[in-house]
Amino acid sequence: MAKGFHIFPVGVIRKTGDGAFLRIYKKYRKALVGLEQFSHIHVLYWFHKNDIPQKRAVLQVHPCHLEENPLTGVFATHSPMRPNPIALSRCRILGIEDTVIQIDAIDAFDGSPVIDIKSYFPPQEPPETIRFPQWKRNT
Repeated sequence: MAKGFHIFPVGVIRKTGDGAFLRIYKKYRKALVGLEQFSHIHVLYWFHKNDIPQKRAVLQVHPCHLEENPLTGVFATHSPMRPNPIALSRCRILGIEDTVIQIDAIDAFDGSPVIDIKSYFPPQEPPETIRFPQWKRNT
């Protein structure tokens, strides 16, 4: 098994007063073919401002930054502090022009590297089969 991986950005997240968009690098233009058929995408990006050894070492947090929530492992949260600072957001596509994908919003900093995009398909599981912790019901 590999001791490490190489992940290269495919673009960058841009946020302005007018909204948010993904600027995909020209060399990945062909990877966008067909994406206009979807209403939503999953954007995987790098929490680049948390990519320091101290933040990668954090393994438990209080979910939603609320001390009243129990200390919980980062794999059970959406915390930006994690061993590999990979983020995932579902975004609605507002438009695509050349290598720019206009999206409704994203919980990322301007300049965050995009590491992948995946078309969004709704879950197949019936809602009653999905469970989540009490602290999530309260947020």
